[in-house]
Amino acid sequence: MKKGIALLVCTALLTAALAGCGAKAESAGTQTQTQTQTQTSPVTASAVSTQGTVTGTAAVTAVYTADDQFSERDLEQTADLSGAETIALESGRDVTITQAGVYVLRGTAENTTVIVEAGDEDKVQLVLDGVSITNTDFPCIYVKNADKVFLTTTETENALTVTGAFRADGDTGTDAAIYAKDDLTLNGTGILTISSTDNGVSCKDDLKITGGTLIITCASDALEAKDSIRAAGGSITIVTEKDGLHAEDGDDDTTGYVYISGGTLNIKAGDDAIHAVTVLQIDGGTLTLEAAEALEGTHVQVNGGTLDISASDDGINASHKSKSMDVAVEITGGSITIKMGSGDTDAIDSNGDLTITGGALDITAQSPFDYDGTLTHTGGTITVNGQETDTITNQFGGMMGGGFGGQQGGFGGQQGGFGGKGGFGGKGGFGGKGGFGGKGGFGGQGGNPPEPPEGGFPGGQEGQPPQPPEGGFPGGQEGHPPQPSEGGFPGGQEG
Repeated sequence: MKKGIALLVCTALLTAALAGCGAKAESAGTQTQTQTQTQTSPVTASAVSTQGTVTGTAAVTAVYTADDQFSERDLEQTADLSGAETIALESGRDVTITQAGVYVLRGTAENTTVIVEAGDEDKVQLVLDGVSITNTDFPCIYVKNADKVFLTTTETENALTVTGAFRADGDTGTDAAIYAKDDLTLNGTGILTISSTDNGVSCKDDLKITGGTLIITCASDALEAKDSIRAAGGSITIVTEKDGLHAEDGDDDTTGYVYISGGTLNIKAGDDAIHAVTVLQIDGGTLTLEAAEALEGTHVQVNGGTLDISASDDGINASHKSKSMDVAVEITGGSITIKMGSGDTDAIDSNGDLTITGGALDITAQSPFDYDGTLTHTGGTITVNGQETDTITNQFGGMMGGGFGGQQGGFGGQQGGFGGKGGFGGKGGFGGKGGFGGKGGFGGQGGNPPEPPEGGFPGGQEGQPPQPPEGGFPGGQEGHPPQPSEGGFPGGQEG
């Protein structure tokens, strides 16, 4: 969220508003500019893109392709069981696998861990064929070393549960029901249910999901990886108090990406539904996301798929998480529905560029778009609050929350003084919640704004109006603005 607006911004916005305050249609809206090609969002006013006036093309290149993300074996949903070894699980007895091969696991056990400690070039496939493991304080499956591990379900129900606080393994702080230090692929044709007091699956390399039914309930991140999380198929259902998918290497901000080309994801998260430090790319799949922020990364790109987003902070957010790339939101395809909660929220929020060249966007929000960099709009369909539109209005600073005028207050919206609750200068607008003259604003409905003093008006903090000039002015009564004097106006009291 960008909630602070500089004094230069305020001065220019007030000057623009005074020039057009006679038009009621603009009194409750935002100051706009029309761009004739791509336009950098100015810092002195909000910007509007009219699709019909944009010329040229905006070539958006996909960062990743599915062919590069998954091997043939990743995508195979059944294991070759010729020569496989079958292991019956027993309570209190760990199983340690030390060489490459296919291992079929069966049975119910408590306080048992399947440990993979093989060679650096070894590929190990664990086939879950009706497995239930319940541990008190340690992972059910622990990959200490291997080139890669495949965890494949048969057409059975399988469950991995950790009920208490995790204990460390020497210097390794285990924190997930499935804990892997190397590459891990989840696939198959059956059901795997994971319940954890911390993370669901934690992978210190690349984590891939290509098939099967995965159900995760956990207190922290449901699917966590350092290098990448990639999904190409299967059904994933997540309920978590933290993030649904989280890709991050705390020691290297050039990695940590999420790529989704298929599958069904239903995520209910307390924080982010999907979080990537670098790139978050969606090429396909059906995603139903309910979270504070649904999609978050440095470079967010949606090229396809069906997304149904409900968010209480930002629906899609690109911000400075990695110094290795530019911040951007790019939408070239897909069907995206975003429903935002009330308050200071943005459906699509880019701290850098915003590019829309295709797809279908259906947004219900007070602030549909918020971007800091260059806007490129050459295609796609956009519906905002039930109205199809060819315009993209940059709502930085929360201007839709009060804007100029509002329903009761002339300048200032319902209670927000200059800028409304979300207007200029943060929640307080100019002079805090009371703004200039409180609910009545200047002149009540359709009143006249004051003349700005030389240098414009400073932005007040919430509940803390700007300092008045010597002999300053009280807040006006509803429908009766105070008279200005040299030095301008202080923040009035509410009402």
